[in-house]
Amino acid sequence: MTPTYPNLNVSHIAKVHIAKVKITNRRSDVQYYSFSVFDANWKHIPFASQDRIVEVKLNTSKIIEIYIRSGDADRVVYICSESKLFKGTEKVALVSSRICSKVKR
Repeated sequence: MTPTYPNLNVSHIAKVHIAKVKITNRRSDVQYYSFSVFDANWKHIPFASQDRIVEVKLNTSKIIEIYIRSGDADRVVYICSESKLFKGTEKVALVSSRICSKVKR
């Protein structure tokens, strides 16, 4: 997930900030990713995006826009992506991963 240190910018929507991150899938065993936003104590912060779970095919990238209320913008420290694995897959050694970027201040 890039950038490593995303910015929170004022969006075109009143009282809402936006962060744009790019996720690139290099894993053949994963096609779906979810996103989450956390404060310094790893407590969830509510946010909005077009989709909570996005499909990113192998060797492709997708830009994700994450919308956060301006009142919560000062609390945001981490934006994370997590690979989603499905039950019933034939592969035995599957690793789910969470990648986090720290918001630039």
